[in-house]
Amino acid sequence: ATEFLGYDTELAEGVVLAIVCGAESVNSLKAGESGWVVVNQTPFYGESGGQVGDHGFLRILDQHDQGGVVTDTQRFAGGAIFGHYYKAEAGALNVGDAVQLEVNHERRSAIRANHSGTHLLHEALRQALGEHVAQRGSLNAPDRLRFDFSHNKALSQDELKSVETSVNNYIRQNTSVETRIMTPDEARGIGAQALFGEKYGDEVRVVSMGHADTGKGANGNTYSIELCGGTHVERTGDIGVFVVLGDSASAAGVRRIEALTGEAAFQYLIDQDQRLAAVANALKAKPADVVDRVKALQDERKALTAEIADLRRQVAMGGGGSESHAETVNDISIIAQVVSGVTGKDLPGLIDEHKSRLGSGVVVLIADAGGKAAVAAGVTSDLVERVSAIDLVRATVAELGGKGGGGRPDMAQGGGASVENADAAIAAAKKLLEG
Repeated sequence: ATEFLGYDTELAEGVVLAIVCGAESVNSLKAGESGWVVVNQTPFYGESGGQVGDHGFLRILDQHDQGGVVTDTQRFAGGAIFGHYYKAEAGALNVGDAVQLEVNHERRSAIRANHSGTHLLHEALRQALGEHVAQRGSLNAPDRLRFDFSHNKALSQDELKSVETSVNNYIRQNTSVETRIMTPDEARGIGAQALFGEKYGDEVRVVSMGHADTGKGANGNTYSIELCGGTHVERTGDIGVFVVLGDSASAAGVRRIEALTGEAAFQYLIDQDQRLAAVANALKAKPADVVDRVKALQDERKALTAEIADLRRQVAMGGGGSESHAETVNDISIIAQVVSGVTGKDLPGLIDEHKSRLGSGVVVLIADAGGKAAVAAGVTSDLVERVSAIDLVRATVAELGGKGGGGRPDMAQGGGASVENADAAIAAAKKLLEG
């Protein structure tokens, strides 16, 4: 088994016990080669409990500190053995070599901040949403954190803001993060939360942080207390700041929150400020007035869109009030024409206006809808026993490269491949009236 020293140090010495390259055990790795290296003791954290494995450096002590980089650390044999994925850069690493192992401090610090932030987030969600909240998965990486939890609906913006504010309050509290070793029963007795999917032995590591009157902890004033084998900050203030990126569904009955801490969170806030400043500059408004300015533009756009739609209807109707020319076929008045500047959704309204002006008759309209033909036909109520709008549409779209069409006897719609054969389509509608 590998002894883990990483709770107390990021630098340690050890002896290489085994090297695995591909699927084979080997005795050495030369410069340029990569493989898994097992040592008797290590400060490197092996991926577990949602926390990713450490990166860093491995140096060969009797070769003037030649060595290479560690780009991953995983646990094998049920977690008993830590494997370091090592790329040799200088010198040959051999089984039996004495080595120095150094964790990448900056990366480990970011992971610690995210992991401790996850604990504060978990408790903040329980306080905001209820005791049913339980961890269903997590990721504590150097650049972000992800937390999955049991909850059956999306969080509102107010709930997300409340959770974010709560976490930041406990960060600013800057209390020490305490760890204790005890039995699982002792841990549960003081309110510790067991984490989803974790298996615990005779002794567990309990991580506590934050002061609040919760009844949890040895003195009843611990905010967050969980069973956890991961690495954490020394004080909550070391997290820096916590920013929620969003809430989404992970699975049925499971929500997912993604967030940032520390330098990544600060950079995100700086980027957001710069984006807001750019938007404010484009709108020629102060940042505080951006929302009102955007709402005003939306209202203006809505009014202009309505005005344009009205103008298009007027054009399609024949110029804002003058009736389109109606022909008589078999004693039935018919308006049949191609209209421009409108969409298929506009056609039923135009049909109704034409029918109202005709009083008695048939209307067939063809619109160019993005290169394809949109067709609508209408029949006034006094004529539906003689002719059906559905039959008119079907006859029309057949000439336009389409099939079928549907609706009611007094109003129907269909579509064709193109408006190029519109004259023949209108002729087909008129022929149907001739009987």
